Amino acid sequence: MSYPLTEHIRKEKRPFVIAGPCSAESEEQMQVIAADLARDSKVKLLRAGIWKPRTRPDSFSGIGQAGLKWLVDAGRQNGLPVCTEVANREHVEDALKAGVDVLWIGARTSVNPFTVQEIADVLRGVEIPVMVKNPINPDLNLWIGALERLEKSGIKELTAIHRGFSIYQHRKYRNVPNWELPIALKERFQELPLICDPSHIGGKRSLLREISQKAMDLNFDGLMIETHPSPEQALSDAEQQITADELNDLLSHLVLRSAEIRAGHAETIDDLREKIAILDDRVFELLSARMDISSELGHFKRDHHITILQTEHWKNMIDSRLNKSADYGLTRRFIRQVMDAIHQESIRRQTKIMNEKEDQKR
Repeated sequence: MSYPLTEHIRKEKRPFVIAGPCSAESEEQMQVIAADLARDSKVKLLRAGIWKPRTRPDSFSGIGQAGLKWLVDAGRQNGLPVCTEVANREHVEDALKAGVDVLWIGARTSVNPFTVQEIADVLRGVEIPVMVKNPINPDLNLWIGALERLEKSGIKELTAIHRGFSIYQHRKYRNVPNWELPIALKERFQELPLICDPSHIGGKRSLLREISQKAMDLNFDGLMIETHPSPEQALSDAEQQITADELNDLLSHLVLRSAEIRAGHAETIDDLREKIAILDDRVFELLSARMDISSELGHFKRDHHITILQTEHWKNMIDSRLNKSADYGLTRRFIRQVMDAIHQESIRRQTKIMNEKEDQKR
């Protein structure tokens, strides 16, 4: 019987912690970090990259197949099940042969349905848990599709890992969290365990605690955090790795809130939710009325041969709303997102109106 990952995640008190180095670099390194992590019962699964899909060809690309024995031996000798990333058929076959307990599919692989299908095909009939990281681009259906391909191949132990999404030179994150996407995934698959990878979201040690706390506040099931005996000397992703002691300190400072609503709190929460629901109804009624006016404007533009988009007017509208962000008590980012969504729906309606007569002629 394979390692029952889903059962362990559900039984453990949050967070279920997966830890270990970005890359297996030597047998000694794996023994040291495994022993360090095993001393703290909070760590339940030892991770290490064996094959590293690097952006630049001269970067350290992992030790390769030889590292599998180091990983598995370190785990067995310290009472920890082990996991590693696989990106093709050969990786899967080598990992299974070595006795790896859990596999994960990385972001650069989950973005490619052909590769995911190749992995799913080789795993057909194999009882092993598989964790799937979100694809590098923010596409929920790609993430879901990767999970579905594995499920169709017979993999019953599936877990999702949120590691953020690639963006060019973000001012804060290595990979932006876009928390709404893992939330949407959880909404669709409520029983699917969801792990957060703060190391890859933040890209630096200073952000790990903040991101980990946010994941706990959003009721994620666990954390995957890269740990190394000497992070500064790590051959890959040195800036985002921490020591086992630093991991223990981070975990000890997490505030863990309950997802359950106590009986004494239910009435207050229900009352506040009812008020929110009433306001939501009013918001959508107002939006509907606004779109009716947009449609009226679309008819006028069509009849007088005026373009849908009036760039200067739209810029003035955006600037006016953004300048009032403090008055509204809302962030500029939120206001921009709402205004963009309203604008897109208005354009959609006016475009349909503009083309009505042309469609009738055809």
